[in-house]
Amino acid sequence: MTQPDPDIHLYDTMQRQKVPFVPTTPGRVGMYLCGPTVYSDAHLGHAKKEVAFDVIRRAFEHFGYAVRYVANITDVGHLQNDADDGEDKIAKRAVLEQLEPMEVADKYFWSFTDDMAALNVKRPSINPRATGHIPEQIRLIEELIARGHAYESGGSVYFDVRSWPEYGKLSGRKLDDQEEGVREAVREDKRDPRDFALWKNAEAGHIMRWESPWGVGFPGWHIECSAMSLKYLGEGFDIHGGGLDLQFPHHEAEIAQAEAAGHPFARYWMHNNMLTIGGEKMSKSKGNFTTIRDLLAQHDPMVVRFLLVSSHYRSVTEFSEEAFTSARSGYRRLTEALGETERRLPTAPAGSDAALDARIAAHVLAFEDALRDDFNTPKAVAALFGLTTDVNAALGQGAVGRDTLERARAAYLGLGGGVLGLFAGSTESRQDDTEVVSALMELVLKARQNYRLQKQYAAADELRDTLAAVGVTVEDTKEGARWRR
Repeated sequence: MTQPDPDIHLYDTMQRQKVPFVPTTPGRVGMYLCGPTVYSDAHLGHAKKEVAFDVIRRAFEHFGYAVRYVANITDVGHLQNDADDGEDKIAKRAVLEQLEPMEVADKYFWSFTDDMAALNVKRPSINPRATGHIPEQIRLIEELIARGHAYESGGSVYFDVRSWPEYGKLSGRKLDDQEEGVREAVREDKRDPRDFALWKNAEAGHIMRWESPWGVGFPGWHIECSAMSLKYLGEGFDIHGGGLDLQFPHHEAEIAQAEAAGHPFARYWMHNNMLTIGGEKMSKSKGNFTTIRDLLAQHDPMVVRFLLVSSHYRSVTEFSEEAFTSARSGYRRLTEALGETERRLPTAPAGSDAALDARIAAHVLAFEDALRDDFNTPKAVAALFGLTTDVNAALGQGAVGRDTLERARAAYLGLGGGVLGLFAGSTESRQDDTEVVSALMELVLKARQNYRLQKQYAAADELRDTLAAVGVTVEDTKEGARWRR
């Protein structure tokens, strides 16, 4: 068995610097990602987060690690404006659509699942739902009360931030400075406006409710992630990920809940940056969002994914038609080189090209070094373009040995496909398409040659120009006409 790569470095939000990754258990990685609140269709901002951590997961697997990847589904407790008051997002949607809350949650969970499948995001190892883990959340709340870090008031339970001086260590916010950012006056049942809900009393008419030691109610938004990550990954698990907008208060609250209850929590914190339109964050609350479903009706899913992996997960990604035009062109360049490599394989001569083999190996190393350095996907993509330049140059000069073509193909599929998640679709399907295109092109070249033999040069040139308009170049050589994309 291949030993896992020991030289991976990642940016830890808690330490505010790149640090070497050392797993809790040798050879294994436990990852927890804050998943969606399933009350409406996902938008491109969600896609950035999911694709970013999918690549990180794939990279660990490429480097020899066994990964347990847990991504939760929030189907209760997430209130409007992320506060402790207001309507539950799913309950509000249920009323709007005249559905049961679980119907809403299931409807948008499967919509989200379909979107992720289209973007070639691997399914999580475990996809726990908040509503399926009410007992675990209640137990954790009871531990916090027993340790003096939470209190019951009017059927609700709140975390006492004053009892935990480390609250704010992830975001760097000092407790005394947080009062300015409080969006609500002190509730009658709260000791401090910064205290946050662990359990909420269900008022009359609230349609999501469970029995608890404090009366009928429902869990707060933050408690689910602490409870479920500890359940499935254990104390001191490796990596907790999510969007930068979740750093405060959600992730800050998760840490406080777990550690105040006596449970060592995530050892590394990773956050992806936002996606913007015209310089503004894409979000449902701003109304400047495009759903993934609508986007995929206009763009190839792999072009969307290519756009997302072309920027670093910690960088802002700007959404624009210009960005998609560039992504479409870049992705086509890679797929055409891969397609031409596969087209040449069946008739390639035996053997290899030592010089090209060395170049392929160098590009593979550059790709892997980029991933070792905080999963730098832009540099990884650049390595694939470098590979493409060398492969295209070699193919343009004539026949390339079969062994070398196999190495090039393996690099495209193993790195661009296996790690970046591009080139989705079965190898067999792609090979079938290549064979069909090759057969059709042979017929076209024969037709063009017949025109030339009959001195119908205008018709022959029209065929060549038509092919050129769709990106196919015809070259006349001593051995006859050849074509390439």
